[in-house]
This record gives sequence, C-alpha cells and structure tokens, in this order.
Amino acid sequence: MTKTWFITGASSGFGRGLTEKLLARGDRVAATSRRSEALDDLRAQYGDRLWTAVLDVRDLDQVRATVDRAFGDLGRIDILVSNAGYAVLGAAEETTDELLRDIVDTNLLGSIALIRSALPHLRAQGGGRVLQVSSEGGQIAYPGFSLYHATKWGIEGFVEAVAKEVAPFGIDFTLVEPGPARTNFVHGVVQPEPIAAYDGTPAHITRDAALGGDWIITGDPDRMTDAMIAVADKTHPPLRLALGGTSYDAIREALTARIEALDAQRAIAFSTDYPAEELA
Repeated sequence: MTKTWFITGASSGFGRGLTEKLLARGDRVAATSRRSEALDDLRAQYGDRLWTAVLDVRDLDQVRATVDRAFGDLGRIDILVSNAGYAVLGAAEETTDELLRDIVDTNLLGSIALIRSALPHLRAQGGGRVLQVSSEGGQIAYPGFSLYHATKWGIEGFVEAVAKEVAPFGIDFTLVEPGPARTNFVHGVVQPEPIAAYDGTPAHITRDAALGGDWIITGDPDRMTDAMIAVADKTHPPLRLALGGTSYDAIREALTARIEALDAQRAIAFSTDYPAEELA
C-alpha cells in the first residue's frame, strides 16, 4: 500500500537516501531542506509524488507552518522522519555560546517543534508513526562531542516520554540510533577554535581520529536506510533501533556498565528512603 512520508534534512545523507528509495518504490514524499534547488532532480523525475519545501528547523514558526501546509496539501502523512541535524566536534571549553544555541536549536528544539506540530494531525487522522533519527550518541558519549550528545540525549528523553503520551492515539515512535556510517556527516561537522591545552587529551584524540580518517567506518548508509524503511513498515515498531555493529556493541557496553554501577549502589539508594515503620 502506498504511504506518504514527511522527511527533514532530505538534501543529503540518510534523508536523501530515504527520499530516493521511497519514491522509487511508489510512495509519496514531502521532503524538506534548507536549499530550494537540492531536490530539483527528483522533482523532475517523480513529479507530484514529491512535495518539497524550504525549511530551516531552527525557525519554529516555519516548522509549524510547513507541517500544517504539508498535511493540508497531501491530506495524510503516515510517517514523519525527523532527520535534520549535525555535530559540533571540540572540547566543551572550546565551544561558544553561538555554537551551543545553534546546535540546540537545530538538533533538539527543531526536532521537538516538528513532532509537536505533527501530533494534532496524526491524532486527527487516527494514528501514524515518527522516526526520530538520533544516534548511538543518544545513549553513549565520546569526548569532544559534548554538545552533540546533549542534543541527542535530550531528544531521546523527549521521544520516550511523548511515545507514552500518544500511544492511545495509535501514534508510534522509533528512535533510530546509527553508528558511524559512510555518509557526508563528517563534512558537516563544525569545529570550534582549538585550545592548545587539550592537545593529546581525549577530546583532541577523538577529533583527530574522526577527521583524520583513522576510524574504520563499517556502517553502510544504504543498508541503514533499508532498515529504517523496514521498521516503519512494521505493525509494531520498536522504540529504539540500533544500526551498525559499532552502534550495537557500544550501546550494549554502555548499558551493561550502567547496570553494574547502579547495582553497586542499591544499598545506598534504599537507605535514603523512609523506613517502613515511619511510613506507617
């Protein structure tokens, strides 16, 4: 059955890959990007099955207006893909207020506004689903990516809560958590002015490895977008979808360590409750 999708950040990376595949299989796509010409080739090829709009997700009023217009023009949107985002790579001390505001506005506030804007429409049509593109960085943390992790951990908490709020309306969420993939993600990474004191420390070691090509990237964006489409087609999609062996291993290691640390504090945790006799 033909489905209608809404995708942000559709000019490159996962967004572009999803848009191409969905149109090729016969679905309709409302695709947004910050550049009006970015999807001209697909519009020429697919005509009315591709609805496009210029959208900067940092502009919350524009987000709301674009979502409203897409639902109005297309009548129904089955799957919303919140994909627009980027990373800042540098030690927290190296970053500026401007960099902080911009990445929070894009990755976190823009994603929240997109979802909030779509919820009334999804409720009115009797359901739908949302794929929020997060990252393995929504559950783990690398030194040097502190601002990026702040946004990804933030959107994961928001989605997990909202998923419980709207489940009665037939609205499902999946947090997509890819590991490193061979997209153009690294080329969009913003680097603040380095501080020499951090040379040789974890933040700069991570930066040099990420930008110097030392990391062996095994994630295939083509296979990852296939997995995203497949999970959106499921009757009961999972809340989280780890993509890539790197993501799976890193998240599993982090969760295991977190459980072990929590269990070691069990006695302390319970010692801070009122005892049963006082509660009685």
